Amino acid sequence: MKKTSNAKKVISVLVVFLVYFLAWLAEKKLGTSSMLVSVLKKGAVYALIAVSMNLLNGFTGLFSLGQAGFMLVGAYVYAIFTIPAAKHAAVYQYYNGGIVHIQLPLPVAMILAGLVAAVLAALVGLPVLRLKSDYLAIATLGFAEIIRAIVQWEGLGPITNGSNLLKTYPTFAATKIAGTTVLFPFLISGLCIGIILLLINSTYGRAFKAIRDDEVAAEAMGINLFLHKEIAFIISCFFAGIGGALLAMFQGTVQANSFKVAMTYDILLMVVIGGLGSISGSVIASFLYIACSEWWLRFLDNQTVINGVQLPLLRSGFRMVVFSAVIMVVVLFFRQGIMGDRELWNLQRPRKEVKG
Repeated sequence: MKKTSNAKKVISVLVVFLVYFLAWLAEKKLGTSSMLVSVLKKGAVYALIAVSMNLLNGFTGLFSLGQAGFMLVGAYVYAIFTIPAAKHAAVYQYYNGGIVHIQLPLPVAMILAGLVAAVLAALVGLPVLRLKSDYLAIATLGFAEIIRAIVQWEGLGPITNGSNLLKTYPTFAATKIAGTTVLFPFLISGLCIGIILLLINSTYGRAFKAIRDDEVAAEAMGINLFLHKEIAFIISCFFAGIGGALLAMFQGTVQANSFKVAMTYDILLMVVIGGLGSISGSVIASFLYIACSEWWLRFLDNQTVINGVQLPLLRSGFRMVVFSAVIMVVVLFFRQGIMGDRELWNLQRPRKEVKG
C-alpha cells in the first residue's frame, strides 16, 4: 500500500510539472495575446478561488455565498498598496492624489490582501457562522453586497477611489518567469491549492469533514463546531483574497462593480460541476468553465451568412444560451459533478450516493 501511495504522489508531481511545461510552451509559441494563454491565466486564478470555496461548501458543509466580497477586498488591498507613487495623481484624480502613498513589494501586497480578507472574515464569521443552510448563504451574500457598496462610498474615495477604476499597478506582465507571464498565476495558485490540500488531509481537515457529515456526531466526538467553522471560513477567505489579487493582476484594472453576485454564482457552478469535496474536480471545472464561456463557444455570437442566407440563432448573446443549457445538462445528469468527492490520484474509491 505504501509503495502504491508513493507512486501516486510521484505521478501527481510529474503531472503538475507537465502542466506547467505545457503552459510555458503555449505562451512561448503563441504569445501573451493568444486566447489559449489568456484562458490558462484566468483558469489558474479561478482554480484557486473555486478550491477555496470548495473548502467551505464541499469539505465543511457551510453554504457560503460571500466569495466575491472577499475577492473584492483582496483585489482592492493589492491594487491600493502597489500603485506607484508617481501614478497616484493620475489614478486618484478626483481625490487629490489619495491618502495612501505606501508602495509594497508585490509578494507582500498579495499576502496582505489575503490577511485583510481573513481578518474581515473573522469578524463577519462571529455572527453569521451561528446560522445554518440558507440563512448562512443569505447572510454572506448580503455581506458581499454591503462591502461592494462601502468600497464605492465617496467618503472612502481617497483610499478606494470611489466608483472609479484603480489601475497602473503591477500585472502579470511584471512577473515574468522563464520569459513568460503564464507561470506566475500557475505557481501561486498551485502553491495555495497545495496548502489547502495539506490542510484537508490534516486533523483539521478531518474535523471539517466530520462537521459536514454530521454535526451532532462531530460535537459528541469533542469537536468544537463553531471554532472549526470559523477556522475554515477564515482560511477560505484568506485564499479568496489572494485569488482576488490575482484576478486584479489578470484584468489590469479594479472596479467594485465587477464583483457582483453573478461572480459568486460562477464560482459555485465551478465547484458543483467539478464535484463537492474534490480539489482536482474544482481545478478541472475551472479551466473547462473559462474555456467554454470565453473561447470555445464564442463563435456562436458571430452572425454567419452562407450563400446569402443568415444562419438562425447565431448572434450576440446566443453563446451564453448554449452555455447555460450545457450547465443544466451537467447538473441534471451528472449530479455529483465530474469527480464527485474523489481525486485524480484516488479514482478507484467509490463515489458517495447523492440523496434526493
